[in-house]
Amino acid sequence: MAVSATSAQLTGLPRRLVQDGIVTEDTCLQAVEDAKGAGQTLVAYLVAKELADPQKVAVAASHEFGVPLMDLSALELDLDAARSVNQKLLTRHKVLPLLRRGQRMFLGVSDPTNLQAIDEIKFQTGFRIDPVVVEQDKLEELVASVLEAVDTSMANFDEDDFDLESLEVSGGDDELGDEVTRDEVDDAPVVRFVNKIMLDAIKRGASDIHFEPYEKVFRVRTRQDGVLKQVATPPIALAPKVTARLKVMARLDIAERRVPQDGRIKMRLSKNRAIDFRVNTCPTLFGEKIVMRILDPSSAKLGIEALGYEEHQKQHYVDTLAQPYGMILVTGPTGSGKTVSLYTGLNILNEEGTNISTAEDPAEINLQGINQVNVNAKVGLTFASALRAFLRQDPDVIMVGEIRDLETAEIAIKAAQTGHLVLSTLHTNDAPRTLTRMVDMGVKPYAIASTVSLIIAQRLARRLCENCKEVKDIPEEALLQEGFTKEEAGGLRVFGPVGCKNCNDGYKGRVGIYQVMPVTEPIARIIMEGGNAAQIADQAQAEGVWDLRRSALQKVKDGITSLEEINRVTID
Repeated sequence: MAVSATSAQLTGLPRRLVQDGIVTEDTCLQAVEDAKGAGQTLVAYLVAKELADPQKVAVAASHEFGVPLMDLSALELDLDAARSVNQKLLTRHKVLPLLRRGQRMFLGVSDPTNLQAIDEIKFQTGFRIDPVVVEQDKLEELVASVLEAVDTSMANFDEDDFDLESLEVSGGDDELGDEVTRDEVDDAPVVRFVNKIMLDAIKRGASDIHFEPYEKVFRVRTRQDGVLKQVATPPIALAPKVTARLKVMARLDIAERRVPQDGRIKMRLSKNRAIDFRVNTCPTLFGEKIVMRILDPSSAKLGIEALGYEEHQKQHYVDTLAQPYGMILVTGPTGSGKTVSLYTGLNILNEEGTNISTAEDPAEINLQGINQVNVNAKVGLTFASALRAFLRQDPDVIMVGEIRDLETAEIAIKAAQTGHLVLSTLHTNDAPRTLTRMVDMGVKPYAIASTVSLIIAQRLARRLCENCKEVKDIPEEALLQEGFTKEEAGGLRVFGPVGCKNCNDGYKGRVGIYQVMPVTEPIARIIMEGGNAAQIADQAQAEGVWDLRRSALQKVKDGITSLEEINRVTID
């Protein structure tokens, strides 16, 4: 076969690509020049500009240089190998250590001619480097995910990248136990590791961080959009040091490892923003598990429009907040956003002319202008005793973190009856059951009927990512079974998750699903007549109150979340 003058200018991989018909001569020549100008390898340029199929390019490179070819989607990665290479090198050269055997490392590359990457990694690690050809697109995607998984490894921290030691974080002066010294607790790498975990969790929008020591593994997970995800697996030997560091920061007793402890940490990100962490330790078989709840005061200032209330639901809440007395109850499981709903209401009421006091266990959101009290049963400061004190302090609005017993319920109701607005929470499944739950606690039905003004039941559902959500083909019969009406099901566009680099498995953020039930005269009559939750629910429905399922279906209709998600958080 005759060789053209143009192709004679090409050698190595470019010539192979032209000969195999993967790219044209003109395209390849232009790509060689453009890639050089952009500081990219030819393979990276061709794939980024969609000028060549990544798989065909990988096969051609493997044949041209006699280097093994591997499919990354069928490989179980060795994270220890990835940790042994500086992150900057992996990011700069877009290569990935696949496997390490003794002093030999197999390095995934899309272009075997990238000798600079091979030499630099060989110099940094001291290992013998054996290149393995992989597809460029899969390589880039995997490098990003692996870097995220290992970037909290102690070996990969670089002080030039993160000013982690200068973060302003609260600390304690408790005595240290015999097994952990002050030098170990203040060890710079441990400090950077802990601060980076906390900072990354804030950036990801996580609500909790779990530090979990096991026999051979130390795992760190964060709860993002209500779902736990593993973010780091530091060496098990670090577990005692990390635990000690966290306990010092939270002003806990490091020497006490036999019983659970509670504390708080404040991380100041700037002059105007600080994040609180509520810390709990619990002894386990192989150390102490530590869970940190991330408390962002700015969440209370989002505004009621951002929470997900339907317009008529929001109006009920705002109108009830404007009343001078009565009781508003918010109900739902732990982690359903009850505190944010309450503080959003308190933020609306937080004016110079209003005296607001709260009793919580503990106070999760610090809000200037509100007098907050942490209950402490050990010293006799219970919800009931705090409420009694509030009533002697000229209150306008009182918030009780949770009504747990009859004594607290009776004092809260008495406060509502004597001209105060009372906000609180209960743990029930929906709004009608909240009223019967109070009766079961021993509260007189007439007292409930005369004081409770509004009940809000809520759940949190994950929002679909706006960048990648797509329409799902769901039969009309299935939509009818989910609870949609015949009119709604006809032509309804239902979206589902896909997943992209901007989200978590197709979801990003969360939205509230609410049942907002005013206690009207007919509902109050049912309570006083000893009616059950089913009767109250029927009356509420007759008055146009949406139950949680109906509100969830509306979020699906609006394209905010998916059917799978509302089935996870609500009952059909």
